[in-house]
Formats: sequence, structure tokens, C-alpha cells
Amino acid sequence: MTDITTPAELALPLRSAKPRRHGITSMIDFGPDTFGWSGGEHGIRDLLDVAADYIDYAKIYAMNALLIPADVVKRTTRLYLDAGVMPFAGGILFEYAWRRNEIDGLIALLKRLAIPGLEISENYVTLSADERARMIDRFQQADVKVVYEFGRKNPEDPLSLDHLEGIVRAVAAQGIHHVTVEQCEMDLLARDSPQSLKTLSAQDWFSHVVIEADPYAFPQQHVQMLRDFGRDVNLANIAPGQILRLEGFRRGIGRAVNYSLLSGDDSRPAGI
Repeated sequence: MTDITTPAELALPLRSAKPRRHGITSMIDFGPDTFGWSGGEHGIRDLLDVAADYIDYAKIYAMNALLIPADVVKRTTRLYLDAGVMPFAGGILFEYAWRRNEIDGLIALLKRLAIPGLEISENYVTLSADERARMIDRFQQADVKVVYEFGRKNPEDPLSLDHLEGIVRAVAAQGIHHVTVEQCEMDLLARDSPQSLKTLSAQDWFSHVVIEADPYAFPQQHVQMLRDFGRDVNLANIAPGQILRLEGFRRGIGRAVNYSLLSGDDSRPAGI
């Protein structure tokens, strides 16, 4: 195969290379879904051939580690790792194991499936600070990379930035560099306390936050997040079929960002 190098004069605006600490894109692997196939090895291979450089993490959705045949999970996990993408099991699987007092069983399952990472979340369970720290330590001791997600699926009040800061700093002390903020928490904050969005982005710890987007609200919500928080905002919950377009938006490509690469104005989408 001929190596085709882009002329320097046509190079796109630079983005930080992996492993990234900012501008992170965490994909959600729904499996065979209308958001773009990713749950089997052929679909994942095709996706990675095109977009591996733009995907930092791949979250195995909810309980798919149990729903998808084990051999398929193992093979697709290897594809992600070989492409430099960190796969991890979603937090709902952790919460299910927590409720059933089967943490040892979950660790054994992750080992059998060769899934190197796990999201610890509190969507439907509540951990004390001590329980949270012990769970993180327990999985880390088992050589499982921990991703922590903050927030509830059904929040009643807008999130407290002070509380979020405390979580970010506490898990950072255990070696977790980024905290994902549950989509529902961000939706409630934007609705009931929109001024807090600017306050959030001004915090010196904001670079440690990964914001979940709503795949159903693509591209409008995603572009608004780029406007609110900058093109190098860390974003999660990105569907496979949205990866390439989001990367384009980060670089000023697409109608949704008014082709700012050319226009210099991304304050509105292209159109009348």
C-alpha cells in the first residue's frame, strides 16, 4: 500500500495525540444499534480503521458484557486494545454486581472476558466515601483500570460543584485522572442553573471532568458543549456513528460549526 502523506500546507488544525489528558472522546459501544454498528468484531474493525486516532475510550454499554457472547466480547476487546483504545465495562454492570454482593464474581468475569477496565458509577446505588474508595482500591488491586462516573440517572436537584470537586479530588488521590459526569446531571444543571456551566468550566479542576453528551441530541448539544467549554472539552457517550463528525466539529469542519475552519465564526451553524 502506498503511503500517502498530507502536504503540510493542507494539514488540519492540530489536536493532541493519544494518550490525551484533554480533548478526550469516550465512545459508547451500544452493539448492533441504529447509532452505528460497533458490537461485533467486523463492525469494530471497520470503525477503528477509520477513526481509532479519535477514540480514547470505548464503553461496553450497560449489560452488554453479559448479553453479547463471551468469545465475541474477548475478540472485540482485543481489537480496541490493539488500536490504542481503552475498553471498559459500563457502570450499570458494576451496580448490578454491587446490589447482588458479587464483586468477586464481577472481577472474575472481567478477567474471563479480558476487559481491562470498569466504570464505577452511582446511578442507582449510593456509596459512602469509604465504600467508594474501597471499591476503587479493590478493582485496582485486581489490575482493573477504574473509570469513575459521578451522578444519578434521576437527579432531583442540580449538582453541587463543591461536591463534584470533592469527588474529583478524592478519586484523583487514587490515581483516577478523569471523572465522567452523568448526562442527566448536566441536563438538569443546564435547565435549572445555566450560569453554573460557566462556573464549572472556570474551575481549576475542570480539565479532570468528562461530560456525558446525549446521543439523541447530536449534533446540536455536542456543538453547544464545544462552544460552552471549548473544542478540547472531554466528552463521553459518543455513539460510533458520531465519532468522525465530532472530530470534524472540534477542528471547525461541518455545517453545525459554520465551517469555522474557513469562516472563522463558529458562533452559529451555517444556514439562513
